[in-house]
Amino acid sequence: MQQWIDYCLTKPGTTLTYPFDHHTPVMKVGSKMFALFGQHEGKPSASLKCDPFRAQSLREQFEEVVPGYHLNKKHWNTVVLTGTLGEQEISTLIDHSYELVYKSLTRAEKELIHAAI
Repeated sequence: MQQWIDYCLTKPGTTLTYPFDHHTPVMKVGSKMFALFGQHEGKPSASLKCDPFRAQSLREQFEEVVPGYHLNKKHWNTVVLTGTLGEQEISTLIDHSYELVYKSLTRAEKELIHAAI
């Protein structure tokens, strides 16, 4: 799981927070969450924002992609990180989540991120 946290931290404007407890890393871009790391049925997982149509398609294709645990199931998937999804697929899903959330930021938040680069 640490490799995915580190991967998220390479994205502009990303911060690592622990808003829920000391064991649940949450990645934010600006003020909004784009990845939540934890456990799903005892296995490491990442909950990631996803386009609703794509989210449903991924759930149908991969057994380790399930509706977001404790999140809006239309827009979030929980991805078990020990299944058949390879590193390229997981990084693509993280990228997609980051991009969706980044697009939803205010202009002011986007400007702060670009100013810090």
